[in-house]
Amino acid sequence: MAVDLSFYTSPLSEELRDEGRAEGLADAILLVLQQRGIDVPDQARERITTCDDMQLMRTWLSRAVTAASTEAVFAEE
Repeated sequence: MAVDLSFYTSPLSEELRDEGRAEGLADAILLVLQQRGIDVPDQARERITTCDDMQLMRTWLSRAVTAASTEAVFAEE
């Protein structure tokens, strides 16, 4: 019996994977800022959690490690 795996290569499947990756990156950014004691205003939290640009989110995560503020995470965009 053959199993239909076409869903896993479908555009919808790829979109769902990307959404999961974006959500994971957003969680990581927020966790790093929280653990560093940096305040994350609601507007910044929304910006992070609604972003769907994976490369930009990776940049934010890298900056979150050393940023002195949430504003510094978003600097130079």
